[in-house]
Amino acid sequence: MQSFRPENGKLSAEEKLNLLVEFGARISCELRLDKLLDIIAQQITKMLDVGRCTIYLKDVEKNELWSKIAQGRGLEHTEIRVPLNGSGVISIVARTGETINLPNAYEDPRFSMDVDMVTDFRTHSMLAIPLKNNSGKVLGVFQVANKADATAFDKKDEGILLLLATLAGSAIEIAKLYQDVHVAQLETIYRLAVTAEYRDQQDTRAHLKNISIISYLLALGMNKKDSELIKNASPLHDIGKVALADNILLKPGKLTPEEFEIMKSHTVYGGRILEGAHSKVLKIAHKMACYHHEKWNGSGYPKGLKGEDIPIEARIITVADVFDALCAFRMYKKAWKTDDAYAYILGESGKSFDPHVVAAFKKIYPSVRKLYANISVNQPQPQTSDVPVTDEKKNS
Repeated sequence: MQSFRPENGKLSAEEKLNLLVEFGARISCELRLDKLLDIIAQQITKMLDVGRCTIYLKDVEKNELWSKIAQGRGLEHTEIRVPLNGSGVISIVARTGETINLPNAYEDPRFSMDVDMVTDFRTHSMLAIPLKNNSGKVLGVFQVANKADATAFDKKDEGILLLLATLAGSAIEIAKLYQDVHVAQLETIYRLAVTAEYRDQQDTRAHLKNISIISYLLALGMNKKDSELIKNASPLHDIGKVALADNILLKPGKLTPEEFEIMKSHTVYGGRILEGAHSKVLKIAHKMACYHHEKWNGSGYPKGLKGEDIPIEARIITVADVFDALCAFRMYKKAWKTDDAYAYILGESGKSFDPHVVAAFKKIYPSVRKLYANISVNQPQPQTSDVPVTDEKKNS
């Protein structure tokens, strides 16, 4: 969309109308709450030609109003929190649903100087209006301060801001609902992953956190949306373990050939559990669960896929999972030093692992090394060429 920045700093009626059309179009297709609030604040700043625009939303659980969006010098993307039952302007507007217009902010006892005191911004005039949904429920507050021409906010300004608030209310409510659903989905994924990993690992949460971070770093060469999906899907790669019996999964020693075949079936079970998923993150998790034991040279399982026939998501999680498994203590092995595990990953390039993913791992290794720097480990395995700590370790 076009952004209007007239040389004289003022917008014509036509430009304001164009901005209003742009405003409606942009907010109607944005579901990410932070991004949506940023768009709204930018557009309001332009249309009203003000020094600062801040959007406060209710946090009912904490009985507060919060803002992560504040256009204007000194407050960019700073979180601000004020009590909902406070005596300041923002709190009053949120409680009463009334508009408050302060021509001289510092002369009004309802104005709080707290924000100004921690920034280099001084509020002269201020306009605050309620942000409501379609049913009239107050979701938060729009606040603007200091018109560029140094005049007080008038009825026209109030009308424009109320109109923008009406347009924005539904979009914000939808974005909040979308965010809540997204958070709930990720929490469900994480708890399912913990269930799968908990039986055979003492440090389940650390393992899931580590592979998520490494997978995300490895996927940064992709677009941001895909890298986020890979990060969020990675904890479910071993979900098929829930179908394995304890005498197989928890056996401290070497597995028999028959037992190892049963161990390998967790990839099949994982695929069945996630098969037919409609969400993008679960579709990626399905690929990871099915193919995270396939190898670049075709010697892996369950299908013996080779090279780029293995989904890239599985090729990424394989490196992350093996590295973390090598670095972790298990009942059947000691933990490896991170540099030894790193050497193993490099040595398996073109064999177990995709050379391109290994090359990416080389680039991110300084960050990975820092991640593991504070992890307490036992003595490393004497040889980095030993069988890695995946399911194969019990059959070696």
